[in-house]
Amino acid sequence: MVRGAVTIILGLDPSLSCTGWGVIRAEGSRLSHIANGQIATDPAAPMPARLDMLYAAVAAVIAAHGPDCAACEEVFVNKNPQSTLKLAQARGAVLAACGGAQLDVREHAARLVKKAVVGTGAADKAQVQAMLRVLLPGVAVAGADATDALAVAIADAHLGHHRQIP
Repeated sequence: MVRGAVTIILGLDPSLSCTGWGVIRAEGSRLSHIANGQIATDPAAPMPARLDMLYAAVAAVIAAHGPDCAACEEVFVNKNPQSTLKLAQARGAVLAACGGAQLDVREHAARLVKKAVVGTGAADKAQVQAMLRVLLPGVAVAGADATDALAVAIADAHLGHHRQIP
């Protein structure tokens, strides 16, 4: 549900070890930070417990901040098939939490996120972090994964997928 010209966007950077999340408010071209964080899972825990933790934590973020929509980084294929499978399972838990809240979820490739935020799809992490400080001045970011999640939300806002047409 979009609140007129204001949209609350949940950005997600899924990972089994540490999922980043960030919530922003987009009003036209103006962006403001609402919250961000990281969800770390216990590597010693069984896979079902780790996935349940991700699901529950993302569901709690959604309940706390009431986003209108979500944006998630697309899965990429690693050289290690086991890593790709674990990432896909983590994404499944995160997307299931969004589905449970009936959120519209847009998926964006990492290169598209970088291009939308920095201006080039070949941007490195330092360039993304620097642009994030410009776009959301004074924001204390929980860590690298939260930075990536905020970048996904910002890219989604810049791409305009959730704006209403008058």
